[in-house]
Amino acid sequence: MDPRLQIRVQRYGWDAAATHYHTCWHRHLKPAHDTLLDMANLKPGQNVIETACGSGIVTLRLAEIVGPNGSVTATDLSQGMIDDLTTRLSETPIENVSAHRMPAEMLDQADDRFDAALCALGLMYTPDPSKAVGEMARVVAPGGTVAATVWGERRNCGWADVFPIVDARVASEVCPMFFGTGAPNALSRIFEQAGLNNITERRQSETLAFEDDTSVLNAVLKGGPVALAVKRFDDETWDGVCSDFLASVAAFRKPDGSYDIPGEFVSVSASV
Repeated sequence: MDPRLQIRVQRYGWDAAATHYHTCWHRHLKPAHDTLLDMANLKPGQNVIETACGSGIVTLRLAEIVGPNGSVTATDLSQGMIDDLTTRLSETPIENVSAHRMPAEMLDQADDRFDAALCALGLMYTPDPSKAVGEMARVVAPGGTVAATVWGERRNCGWADVFPIVDARVASEVCPMFFGTGAPNALSRIFEQAGLNNITERRQSETLAFEDDTSVLNAVLKGGPVALAVKRFDDETWDGVCSDFLASVAAFRKPDGSYDIPGEFVSVSASV
């Protein structure tokens, strides 16, 4: 896909998902975020940039870690996500976060400006993950940290059939290489290509617990990467997609109607 088209799809897709993402995903993604923050080993007073910050699930935690003497620059391609984060920040006493719309592959920031750069579950959506990691490395000063988390291998993510199910109705053009960065050692190699050092990789398996059909459909279809395609569905198409997707995760449905869907994450940290 033309990278410019993919960027446009991602921008408007996450605008569409913004109203659902935070509520639907913050609890499920916490174990992966915990690992990312542990590997980043941030300290009070540091200046941090976050790319693909989304609604600020990690941003708010970063602000607490670095404290009032540190700062967090939160960036995302989607204006809808930036607006959601800005609203969320306005409802807190947090004053050390600034939010800006910008693509991960082209950070409008000076070289060596930050002590650390983080990206939580955003590299899968970029046309060129290597370029995005290179940008993170560029804006971090020597001795600083670059860390990222992505979804793991397709076979280990029980919700993954959403992509072919949606694409059978509408060419979503969402992320043709979504699981590419989750392949064995793939993310570590990207970090190596960016010239980063002391690379550490962790792979973790988690269970995504959803209360019922509605919660899993809202998260995966309305609050995830296919949200833009979903907006184009008529009622009949929507019903068909919901039926097919629920059938794809039926093996993970418990007798009480809730779901335990497997997921896998890969986190990598390195020094500049």
